[in-house]
Amino acid sequence: MQKTDSSKERKDTASEKIKELEELISKTKYNKSTQRAVGLYKAQLAKLKEKQASRGKGKKGEGYAVRKTGDGTVVLLGFPSVGKSTLLNAITNSESRVGAYAFTTLTVIPGTLEYKHAKIQVLDVPGVVHGAAAGTGRGKEVLAVIRNADMVLIMVDVFHPEHYEVLLKEVYDTGVRINQKKPDVKIEKTSRGGISIGSTVKLTKLDKKTIEGILREFDLNNANIVIREDIDVDQLIDIVEGNKVYMPSVVVLNKIDMVDKEEIDRAKGKVNPDLCISAEKGVNMQELKELIFQKLKLIRIYLKEYNKKADLEEPLIIKEGATLRDLCSKLHKDFVNKFKFAKIWGKSAKYPGQKITKIDYAMEDEDVIELRIK
Repeated sequence: MQKTDSSKERKDTASEKIKELEELISKTKYNKSTQRAVGLYKAQLAKLKEKQASRGKGKKGEGYAVRKTGDGTVVLLGFPSVGKSTLLNAITNSESRVGAYAFTTLTVIPGTLEYKHAKIQVLDVPGVVHGAAAGTGRGKEVLAVIRNADMVLIMVDVFHPEHYEVLLKEVYDTGVRINQKKPDVKIEKTSRGGISIGSTVKLTKLDKKTIEGILREFDLNNANIVIREDIDVDQLIDIVEGNKVYMPSVVVLNKIDMVDKEEIDRAKGKVNPDLCISAEKGVNMQELKELIFQKLKLIRIYLKEYNKKADLEEPLIIKEGATLRDLCSKLHKDFVNKFKFAKIWGKSAKYPGQKITKIDYAMEDEDVIELRIK
């Protein structure tokens, strides 16, 4: 019993310290003179939250193990009764149970969105509530599914635009950075020599003392750091922690069929959605499918055999920026070593049937590829 009490006391103390640091950060006006102090507060806050999260991982509870399938995975995120199940049914082959009351969805329900020959896995997870990242309403399990996805679709009720900021905070607190790229920063630990800072760009949001202070807060007393873009305090802490996930998102405002234009505009002012929809009435469903396809950065590659017409019926779906090496790997494990050259027709080619001998050549959407293998 004594052990349980001491464990509870540690948790209470950590929670109080987190609250205290959050208040300090919110009350401190950020400028050059306070930059280092705020940076240290944020570093201490990140460490405390990570410790709390690590303790929570040992607890037993209902989790959601979801096997990724298809050409990409999208998670539907929103408050209970926002219309996620209705949307899943509208854009996929799934039949998710729908009810006009909270917490209808009690497990993760998968569906497959088929669009432009891509098969995209869409997951309907239980509705998120305030404090989800801290464990409220099985929130940790729900948000953990997002970390393993390729994109998050944030769904906001037109009647409750205030939920949007809450959802953003919950996603952020679970270590997911939406619509951001991982900062171009390299940190290498050394055995001695202190902290060496190099940058290839002018740093306007951080100074040397702030960088050193944050690194030391994470016990990095000897390290070489090279910064190749103008980052801020939060981005530096993310890189030091090294456990953040970066992915695109789509924000939709649902139930627009139930309100007038004035109400929609009011909600849009708070949410700034990518698209306004009605899952119930099927409004803007085709536009949403196209947006998901684009945000996942999928491209279509058509294959052609020697002396035969290209198969323009069934493209191979692959990620934007993929190379001939990626194509070979996807087709057969031996094709990379046996690659001779490729002939290419399409956007990436300088002329139709261009011969490419470099296996790291990047393809573009709707390219026609004729592979020649040894």
